[in-house]
Amino acid sequence: MEIRNEEHTSGGRYTADLDGHVAEMTYSRASPKLVIIDHTGVPDALRGKGVGQALAQHAVDEARNGGWKIFPLCPFFKAQSLRHEEWRDVVNM
Repeated sequence: MEIRNEEHTSGGRYTADLDGHVAEMTYSRASPKLVIIDHTGVPDALRGKGVGQALAQHAVDEARNGGWKIFPLCPFFKAQSLRHEEWRDVVNM
């Protein structure tokens, strides 16, 4: 699965293409050091294939590499961050 970054002035999204379907995780940039993950969308055809988890891990990796923190407004990402204590260095709860 390939995950791509689309960056815009005030935010962006990560997209994952798999089996002809596209899943996304969108975010807003609150400041140079804080992004707000606000939505995760995974088509029904991709559910149960770990696509949402892969997008969440990608967001965490990007935050670590970029030196910023994540505020999890998206219910899916927030639930995942509660399960992954190792993400606490970049996730602001």
